[in-house]
Amino acid sequence: MPGLILIVEDEPGIVDFLERGLRAHGFDVLSALDGVTGTDLALSESVDLVVLDMMLPGRGGLDVLARVSAAKPALPVIVLTARGDVEHRIAGLDAGAVDYLVKPFSLGELAARVRAQLRAVVQAPATAIRAGDIEVDLLTREVRRAGEPVRLSTTEFELLVYLLSNRGRVLSREQILHAVWGYEHDPGTNVVDVYVGYLRRKLRHAGRSSPIVTVRSVGYRLDDAL
Repeated sequence: MPGLILIVEDEPGIVDFLERGLRAHGFDVLSALDGVTGTDLALSESVDLVVLDMMLPGRGGLDVLARVSAAKPALPVIVLTARGDVEHRIAGLDAGAVDYLVKPFSLGELAARVRAQLRAVVQAPATAIRAGDIEVDLLTREVRRAGEPVRLSTTEFELLVYLLSNRGRVLSREQILHAVWGYEHDPGTNVVDVYVGYLRRKLRHAGRSSPIVTVRSVGYRLDDAL
């Protein structure tokens, strides 16, 4: 289970130990020696997990953790610290850490915990769908385009989710009708075309065209390149 791991730790000897050990377990590794650089890398790079020391120069571990959790809530962070007391464990977990290791620790145990967290991410059900500048939260049913809220009816929301889930694919009117409305083929209804029109108007933003493309004589496709 390969992945890109970010190590944020201020002791070069520990960084070297962790880099060599995690690479030996098949992971790619980035590292930072202070909290500011660590935060920047966590937010700008496509890392799969962060290994974070609590005692850091520039920006403390709890501050780093809070910023990363706010910007990337799904990014798992394993905290390392020399402080093994219950209060610091609670503070780290409350700030968004998914796991906690007290120094000194076994590299084999850290690698096992990294693998466990990466498996949990893969197995977790999706709670959001994103394509281009469109974001859909499946739990709150909020929709945004380029950061701006888009207010949709229940049917428009279900139609958008179906198109996003099949983005890049041409979907016939019959497929859409069955998936969104639960109807079998009805040559007398134009409800799909009507609701696609509603959705297109609501998705237009700041002069940008709708991402929904009409495929003549077939149906519709939502493009990846929005």
